[in-house]
Amino acid sequence: MSDENVRDFSNIKMLVTDVDGVLTDGTVIINCDGSESKKFNLLDGHGIKMWQRSGMKVAIISGRASDATTVRAKQLSIEYVKQGFTKKLPAFESLLKDVGMTSDEVVYIGDDLLDLPLVKRAGFGVAVANAVGELKESADYITHRPGGSGAVREVIELVLKGAGKWDELMQRYLV
Repeated sequence: MSDENVRDFSNIKMLVTDVDGVLTDGTVIINCDGSESKKFNLLDGHGIKMWQRSGMKVAIISGRASDATTVRAKQLSIEYVKQGFTKKLPAFESLLKDVGMTSDEVVYIGDDLLDLPLVKRAGFGVAVANAVGELKESADYITHRPGGSGAVREVIELVLKGAGKWDELMQRYLV
């Protein structure tokens, strides 16, 4: 992306994301013992760590409750994790109250119809490349990468560059 295409994201303070279809490719593996497995992308995980190093918050709001999500959130030190919310707007409003932010200060990333109210409400609403059409129509941005394949990292880089935080974060990799 060229510099002239960088938007101003200086107002954004929090990343909120769905899990299945965004941090994963949407596949859930049910093992014979009833446990489930998910595949998370390391580009997204590293991007989340970069986001946190920039001083911004991260939250998950998922329609499904999953032990795999709990473990991944813990690995990434994601403080705010809300699972099992098939109606995500109340969870989002509760989260905003908890962190003392407005929806304008949030980027939200989703892939399916449950994410529609949050994509519409967030300051920057994002649909991953493999999202359903209705969500794409309402999004401010559609990623080039599909969910589970670096889409979250793509959004993180876009927002950090637009917030003027990218160059400082890059210094640790250049020495």
